[in-house]
Amino acid sequence: MLKKYFILCLLTAFTQLTVWSQTNFYAVDSLREIRISFYASDWDYQLDSLYVQGENDRILADLIIDGENYDSVGVRYKGFSSVSVNRIKNPFNIKLDYMIDGQDHNGVDKLKLSNVYQDPSFIREVLTYEIAANYLPSAKANYTNLYVNDTLWGLYTNVQAVNKDFLNDHFGNKYNSFFKCNPENLNVSPGGENANLSDTHGTDSTDYYSYYDMKSDYGWEALYHLIDTLNNQIDSIDKVLNVDRTLWVHALNYTLINFDSYIGYGQNYYVYKDETGQFNPILWDLNMSFGSFRLTDASSIYFNGFDIAQAQNMDPLTHHNQISIAPRPLLRNLFLSERNRKMYLSHIRTIVQEHFANQDYYVRGQDLQNLIDSSVQNDTNKFYTYSDFTTNLTNQVTLVTGDCPGITQLMDARTTYLSNYTGYSGEPIISNIAHSPQNFNLGDDVWITADIADASEALLTFRFGQNMAFKKTAMFDDGNHNDGLANDGLFGGKISNTANTIDYYLYADNDSAGVFSPVRAAYEFYSLQSQLQAGDVVINEIMSNNISIASDESGKFEDWIELYNPTNSPLSTAGLFLTDTLDLLHKWELPNYLIPAGGYAIVWADEDGGQGDLHANFKLSNLGEQLILTNIDSVVVDSITYLTQADDIAFARSPNGSGPFIMQAPTFKANNDFINAVQENLEKVKIYPNPFKHILLLNSKQQVEVRDVLGQLIFSAESTKRISTSNWGSGIYFISLKDKKQTLKVIKIQ
Repeated sequence: MLKKYFILCLLTAFTQLTVWSQTNFYAVDSLREIRISFYASDWDYQLDSLYVQGENDRILADLIIDGENYDSVGVRYKGFSSVSVNRIKNPFNIKLDYMIDGQDHNGVDKLKLSNVYQDPSFIREVLTYEIAANYLPSAKANYTNLYVNDTLWGLYTNVQAVNKDFLNDHFGNKYNSFFKCNPENLNVSPGGENANLSDTHGTDSTDYYSYYDMKSDYGWEALYHLIDTLNNQIDSIDKVLNVDRTLWVHALNYTLINFDSYIGYGQNYYVYKDETGQFNPILWDLNMSFGSFRLTDASSIYFNGFDIAQAQNMDPLTHHNQISIAPRPLLRNLFLSERNRKMYLSHIRTIVQEHFANQDYYVRGQDLQNLIDSSVQNDTNKFYTYSDFTTNLTNQVTLVTGDCPGITQLMDARTTYLSNYTGYSGEPIISNIAHSPQNFNLGDDVWITADIADASEALLTFRFGQNMAFKKTAMFDDGNHNDGLANDGLFGGKISNTANTIDYYLYADNDSAGVFSPVRAAYEFYSLQSQLQAGDVVINEIMSNNISIASDESGKFEDWIELYNPTNSPLSTAGLFLTDTLDLLHKWELPNYLIPAGGYAIVWADEDGGQGDLHANFKLSNLGEQLILTNIDSVVVDSITYLTQADDIAFARSPNGSGPFIMQAPTFKANNDFINAVQENLEKVKIYPNPFKHILLLNSKQQVEVRDVLGQLIFSAESTKRISTSNWGSGIYFISLKDKKQTLKVIKIQ
């Protein structure tokens, strides 16, 4: 046992090291070295040809990343405007597992190397991703010196791919509807719509195939439902769109003048439908932020582009205050709500105060330029001079495509403009946030109170798990909501029938402006937690030999553990641990997952956390073992010992949620008692008598299998109406009728 424990500790440490290494690979202050060695001598011609033909095929090369070698990777160009067959320094998309399954570099299997096109400062992309990461799920980015066939090709930005690994890291799931919002053929006319979520392309999901690139196995119907709701049922938009996250995306794009995005040509972003059923926009391709792209904003006044002075003073509510030449419903329709506009401006205020008004961005920009200074000088294929590089942090640089504003030139003036914009200031002040009772239990009503000065209205927004969308409820200052005296500035709001975990944040506004607490909500929030006790949640059913009953999201038939909430309150699995090792009670920590009252959750015991948050780091033994559910204090919430299981037979509580465990046909994420239900009337098949002694009769010929409570097959027949049972022992048996796909429980008596 000690040896097993030591090995498990090593495996746990290795897993943590791998995750850390993947994160560290994109550490902003690290300078990478990547070397590509192409197999073909005419590699550049082949890549040019693939790009011109619009093909996504790749050519083979060997790769060295910081001294580590990888064989047979696949390489192609990436991007649109940043690629040209007439350029030496093109961007690369490198797939490490192109030929060798599972090949990755510390968990990273795809590299996105950008050529720093349209950015003399070399810091726009890295700095913008770093700022954005404070407010919403964002890719990471740093720098690498790239060598091609042992020749220095130049300094590139190394940007984390927004792929299924990214989704799993940020959403705890990667199998839902997922789209890259870039059209097959970009329409660059002033009225170009592209992937703008307008419904003008048609009334069927097939009308949108050429405008969006589906990255998941399914999702067109869900995407069209989002589009239809956004354009025609805006009052229901919260059901299908994470509105707050969308407002953060808009706030970042408008504050940093990142118009090579949804705002400009309606492109360069992703959307992913999370476990709450809401789509989330994800930023992408930030190399032309800070005003490097100024060709259009799709509005009536800037559809032909804008200059630096106009960028400095760009109205963040242009698509509310002006006419949209090309439809931009994700802006225009959301801004129909006055509260959404106040929330959006509150987000802008947070970005400005945390990064620009205090000059942090300038100091950070200097740090980044100092880091890469010698690499920029050594880059003979860069699009700008070294003087342009040193100048563009503060002053504009003239390019072939026009003037590129200095970052501080743009943002210092923009900070002044935004700081004086109507709705930016005059917000309420939220302080002294508290809750009662201090020690709450599952199912209690919990009151949240706060001193809120100069507020007309206040909202308490909460959830009980990451698979639950945040829900809003009003806070009051009327003396009737645990809020002291009426109109004393103390607001109170109630969360009824609470789970053991509560995530929440506050919002308040007045005629002038709105404010969040914490200010980075909902990406950051306050949390309260109480401990679950024995019986609050139970291990309800397991399968350690799942051959064909239920597959996980990847289509594999893996071991599974069913948890059941027998209470009348929702509960979260946060703070719970599962283990099959007595000496390692905290072997696997469950995520903050909501199980509704009387509901179920499935944990896949497959040692594959890369598939999602509900995949444990251990498997179940077919020979039987102990399974223990504990809380953070190592209090055992539930524990079972199961026996050897036959193929496709479950070990389940009967009665459901409270009874002893028996072997029976599985009831995946459903009530175990269904096997006790009378099903003859549904299928018009009778098995009688029940209980029985020496014989069982069927009223029609069926393919039959009979198993005992241990899952052992004791009888099978292709077609029979009569089963002799004289040599069976007394007890419970399960009869599976294959044609009717039903399982019935029968009892043998002496």
